Amino acid sequence: MVDIAIRQASVEEAALLAELGARTFSEAFGALNQPADLAAYLTASFTVERLAAELADTRSTFLIAFSQGEPAGYAKLYAGQAPDCITARPAIELARFYSLKQWWGQGVGAALMKKCVELAQRGEFATIWLSSWKINDRANTFYRHWQFKEVGEKTFVVGTDAQEDFIMARALRTEN
Repeated sequence: MVDIAIRQASVEEAALLAELGARTFSEAFGALNQPADLAAYLTASFTVERLAAELADTRSTFLIAFSQGEPAGYAKLYAGQAPDCITARPAIELARFYSLKQWWGQGVGAALMKKCVELAQRGEFATIWLSSWKINDRANTFYRHWQFKEVGEKTFVVGTDAQEDFIMARALRTEN
């Protein structure tokens, strides 16, 4: 394990998050998608302008993980509308959660998840939820380890490819 520092991203870091987002998504899913579909998704999702708008959205919180002074991963929490299968409200989405491949298995994901759960609990959310591609066994195993359970399904489109995701949720508090 390596030393990991996590801090909230600022709007001025839109370019860093655009590059980090495109690179981590490509490393995680590039081999599993057609090149044209991947390119279309990256072009639409990771522009500096789009990331700047997402960073400026008061419902979004971006975290960046650093190891050895270099960006190693990031996460995005989003307090938007949850799908109907999320019954305990209020709920917050873990909308993005990625680390660079060179840091896989080094504790970056665990540190980021711990911070995301802490922020969600501090925000008094009842549930944290996410969607994860059904065939992404590595990520799904990680999420189950962090007590996320499958509660539904949704379609996620990469380019022209409609992919099936699990919707997974974790309770953040117990009801009395």
